[in-house]
Amino acid sequence: MVSKISVKYFLTLEETCVIVDVRSPKEFAEGHIPGSLNIPLFADDERAVIGTLYQKQGREAAILKGLDIALPKVFIYLKELKKKAAGNKIGIHCWRGGMRSELMSEVFSKAGYHVCLLEGGYKAYRRFIRESFSRKSKIIVLGGYTGCGKTEILRSIAAKGEQVIDLEKLASHKGSVFGALGQGDQPTNEQFENNLYRIWAGMDFRKRIWLEDESRSIGKVALPPPVYEQIMNGKLVEVVLNKKQRINRLVAEYAGFEKVLLAGALSRIREGLGGTRYNAAMLALMQSDFGSVADLVLEYYDKAYRKAIEKRQDKDGIVIQLTGNDSRRHATTIMKRLKQSIHGPGLS
Repeated sequence: MVSKISVKYFLTLEETCVIVDVRSPKEFAEGHIPGSLNIPLFADDERAVIGTLYQKQGREAAILKGLDIALPKVFIYLKELKKKAAGNKIGIHCWRGGMRSELMSEVFSKAGYHVCLLEGGYKAYRRFIRESFSRKSKIIVLGGYTGCGKTEILRSIAAKGEQVIDLEKLASHKGSVFGALGQGDQPTNEQFENNLYRIWAGMDFRKRIWLEDESRSIGKVALPPPVYEQIMNGKLVEVVLNKKQRINRLVAEYAGFEKVLLAGALSRIREGLGGTRYNAAMLALMQSDFGSVADLVLEYYDKAYRKAIEKRQDKDGIVIQLTGNDSRRHATTIMKRLKQSIHGPGLS
């Protein structure tokens, strides 16, 4: 049995069954529905052959070639599905909900599976999630100079039961030119959006959502424009920590990496640092004077941060002076101050 369903309902299937993506491995690697299983109807080279045939000889020739490739592999598809799907209900999609998913739906249906086919395919899913990011939210933005420990503070805020989206964790990057150090490979931009949507969709939009103040890009991935716009317009809670403590935090976080990696990161902000500061930072690095390196780098990032703050809609956010490195205590301080400073409905 095959049922065609909309994106909204298709995305509820992951709670009860396996979602099968029948696109090619290359398409799947570029971006896929989180948690989905890739059982490609065609390998990458096979898809290329069919695409070329479609352009030169038309749709009918491409379909015949596709059947010629796929039919001998039916038992391989079924064996792969049986190995990874516990029940008899599955969701299937290809790029547009066309030939590939329809063919696989028939195969799996004939084998006794109840198949839910995504109308419009992965293309419809992508359009749906991008539209979903425009949903108006009660965004609280945690800002502050580099080295204030904002990520740790947000984790402590989350531990208090608040809704927090850790954008840097999703991006596998900490934002600065040093942000890739110690992180795994970044997802593609498409997959970053898919992963972000999965978290976004689970939020209670009647309550506030905490995000860290980020630029438009986090490493090589970019925030969806509606999310970036909400960060720029959200309520700003700005934390302040003295420079010495920020330097100590950065030294503790980055001094353990190989100097060649740190030098490579410094070279990417050479122009922003200026020749004199860049040369001084490189000399300090070679001498293992990591405190001086951090001090010089912060001159660059502090200036960039103030510039970014001037672009924000809410230039008069809550400013909170912090001391020490206890993120749990910092979170408590921030929550108390926010409670005392309600600047609009729904923030408490």
